[in-house]
Amino acid sequence: MNGFRLLLKFTKGDKLKYIGSIICVALATIFSIIGPLVIRVTIDSIIGNAPINAPNYVVNFINKLGGKSVLVQNIWICGLVLVLLTIGRGIFLYFKGKWSAEASESIVKKMREKVYDHLQHLSYDYHVKVETGDLVQRCTSDIETIRKFLAIQLVEIGQAILILAFVLVIMFSLDTRLTIISMSIVPLIFIFGAVFFVKVGSSFELADKAEGRLTTVIQENLTGMRVVRAFGRQDYEIKKFDEKNRDYKNLTYNLVKQLGWYWSISDFLCLLQMAGILILGVYWVSSGTLTLGTLVAFISYESMLLWPVRQMGRIIADMSKSRVSLERIKEILDEPIEIENRQLLKPEINGDIEINNVTFEYEKNRTVLKDISFKVKKGQTIAILGPTGSGKTTLINLLGRLYDYDKGSIKINGVELKSIDKKWLRKHIGIVLQEPFLYAKSIKDNIGISKKYAKESDIFDSAKDACIHDVILDFEEGYDTLVGERGVTLSGGQKQRVSIARALINNYPILVFDDSLSAVDTETDSIIRKTLKERNKNTTTFIISHRVTTLAEADLIIVLEKGEISQIGTHDELMNVSGLYKKIWNIQNSLEDELLDVGV
Repeated sequence: MNGFRLLLKFTKGDKLKYIGSIICVALATIFSIIGPLVIRVTIDSIIGNAPINAPNYVVNFINKLGGKSVLVQNIWICGLVLVLLTIGRGIFLYFKGKWSAEASESIVKKMREKVYDHLQHLSYDYHVKVETGDLVQRCTSDIETIRKFLAIQLVEIGQAILILAFVLVIMFSLDTRLTIISMSIVPLIFIFGAVFFVKVGSSFELADKAEGRLTTVIQENLTGMRVVRAFGRQDYEIKKFDEKNRDYKNLTYNLVKQLGWYWSISDFLCLLQMAGILILGVYWVSSGTLTLGTLVAFISYESMLLWPVRQMGRIIADMSKSRVSLERIKEILDEPIEIENRQLLKPEINGDIEINNVTFEYEKNRTVLKDISFKVKKGQTIAILGPTGSGKTTLINLLGRLYDYDKGSIKINGVELKSIDKKWLRKHIGIVLQEPFLYAKSIKDNIGISKKYAKESDIFDSAKDACIHDVILDFEEGYDTLVGERGVTLSGGQKQRVSIARALINNYPILVFDDSLSAVDTETDSIIRKTLKERNKNTTTFIISHRVTTLAEADLIIVLEKGEISQIGTHDELMNVSGLYKKIWNIQNSLEDELLDVGV
């Protein structure tokens, strides 16, 4: 029930519309139950000779029309009454549908906004671990399931309760014997429905998760389609998709079978009940203890009574599915967001950094960084080198407080990092990732997106510093060129330089290049680094790279191995001692010499 308590929070401001829908349902139900009574009076008293058995206000109305004889001569009046009752019922059902739809759309809109907003404030670690396809499925398919339940099934539950209450009163007034017989099977169907509710919930959850896995495969495949084509992995991807699709199909088919069994058995029981009433009713009519009009009316009411019971399978199934969807939404909303403590400091940040004995581990007893210590002065360039998994990116993530270190101290301008407001800190650190993300917008929009009210001159200047300005001008549409989803229309180096320009436009006091210069050629790499030094001598720059020529001119080079600093110093200092840096330098230079010898 936790999920439904969550749902109640989103109904604020829309409850009146649901109340209006329920009132309309009640009125539509009243119009429905009057119809069979009109038919009963018509058969028994207008066509037949029985005295009119109806409330006094109905008898008085008939007398005002001229009495029974007038109705006998104008039987069409009874038909007109039935038509008017049907029209009235239709009008109320229209407003029921309108108001319930408006309320459900409003509630679901608020739910989407809440989930989306919550996702924006979840931790970096959460987004690293979660499957994107599963999140997409929860934010679309699961919320759509909830919308359908709110728009249709929720009001139908109220409608079913009202029909049961009203119809039972009328049925007892018509014939107690038939009413007791007709109610004999209702408890059985309700018990059957309750058991079904428990069992079908787990099946819906399994099918929902399978759909999430299938969505993930589709999302990954479409995102990495160029890689799939480049390596000829189409058959492998099709096989992987078929496997997830088969799992989803099997689980969904199993769910459909359960629903099929429920519908079949419940329909059989309901029709068996109808047959029993019809047989007994005909017998009592023939024996003179029941009028034909009463039997016809009673059969109509029996259909109304069994309708909620027959629909209970669908309502229960959709309720169960909605409960699963609500729990999946609740799982997202229960994830703790990054706490924004307004009392944290917002100091001036100019790039002076001091790291002392910092240790960090993602999981217990799995240390990623151990006793890291070094100092950085404003305006210096720091190069970080190390094998894969040595902790280079982790160190930068700590600097931006994407993770918080376990032991030690990191100070910026003499202020402990953990005491600085995260948003404030990240506004002063520009990060260019190894795999840049570009939006499906123009090049101008992609460069200016990180700076509010960016001027065209600012965009041009940052593009020039990233050595991409002239390339952009060669495009037919220039800066208005659409880069396509994730920048697919640009080469790897062009995407990288656009992302560099996006970082440079803000004049961050701290810049981080996380192996982001690897996609550009050596000459462009050198020009960009030279431009960075001339552009702002007060910017502290971190460069992670495996290309030692990129690192050689740095003020300080840090070599990480197995999470520890194995070497630290300038290029000249590190070349005078044996170690990983000198070894990589010699290997890369010898390869370059060999390429020059063969004329490459």
